[in-house]
Amino acid sequence: MLDSYLLRAWLVLLMLLVGATAAAESEGRFLGARETVYPDWFKNSFLDIREDVAEAQESGRRVMLFFHQDGCPYCNLLVERNLSQREIEQQVRRQLDVIGINMWGDRTVVDLNGQEQTEKSFSAALRVQFTPTLLFLDEAGQVILRLNGYIPPARFKLALDYVAGRLEQQMSYRDYLATHQAGTAEGPGLRVQPFFMAPPHDLSLVQEPLAVFFEQSDCPACNRLHDELLSDPEIRQLVGRTHAVQLDMWADTPIITPAGERTTARQWAQKLAINYAPSVVLFDPQSGEVIRSEAFFKRFHTASIFDYLLSGAYKTEPSFQRYLSARVEHIREQGRDVDIWQ
Repeated sequence: MLDSYLLRAWLVLLMLLVGATAAAESEGRFLGARETVYPDWFKNSFLDIREDVAEAQESGRRVMLFFHQDGCPYCNLLVERNLSQREIEQQVRRQLDVIGINMWGDRTVVDLNGQEQTEKSFSAALRVQFTPTLLFLDEAGQVILRLNGYIPPARFKLALDYVAGRLEQQMSYRDYLATHQAGTAEGPGLRVQPFFMAPPHDLSLVQEPLAVFFEQSDCPACNRLHDELLSDPEIRQLVGRTHAVQLDMWADTPIITPAGERTTARQWAQKLAINYAPSVVLFDPQSGEVIRSEAFFKRFHTASIFDYLLSGAYKTEPSFQRYLSARVEHIREQGRDVDIWQ
């Protein structure tokens, strides 16, 4: 009797082990994460931002807050492609105190108001949605410039020159870039897609999710958007579910914004602080802007930004990164691989 009971127990345990092994084997792989060794010349800060700003001012430098997370391939790219270039590294080390902050970390941060909070609550309060996110602070601790996501070395160098030269006292960053980047007066026109709505654009009448693509002509980064991302079947399907509008960010194209304001594409881009082409701003017609993409992203993150809007996930999950983690797990549970760097 006892032997029969033990036999049944062993059989049940064996079935559970086999089931667990099969489930583990059927789960999709997670690919593309990259661990980063951050430079040893980053400031070893006690994370009292007031003290960091004061110390930087005394030495004639400014503070750059570098928000990152484990496994972030875009953070890795910023370190290994941008900061590894001698001219960029020397300029950063000479003119900035760089302070790394883990957006999910538990170290104590003292903010400019003297309030103590964890790294993750500090990141949330500053609405850090992407990594890397860089905040450049002036001598009063105010944000001069914010870079959401990775940008290539040449554009990163322009940001460094703007901050280090204290040019915010003379012009906006948008105007500074306009004088240092190709504009739209010459060169080929915008690349069109069949899902872009034809003008005139009265966006106050739009009831479905809205995607506004701010681009410019003679724009290599815009070409990459069209060639590598908007050619992807999943991304095309997602964009096709929105009211997608393409605007030349420097043109005087008439437009009525979702709020009903009559303006031009150029003026609206300026009001939205669109600094780079391409930038894609996603709107909910009822609640306004949901999220924007204004940096270098690959397929998975681009698709996820659109799905964040279309699925309505932003209504219950204000953190895009938490939503992203949940989306990864959901896809893997279906037995599909997730490659965040493809």
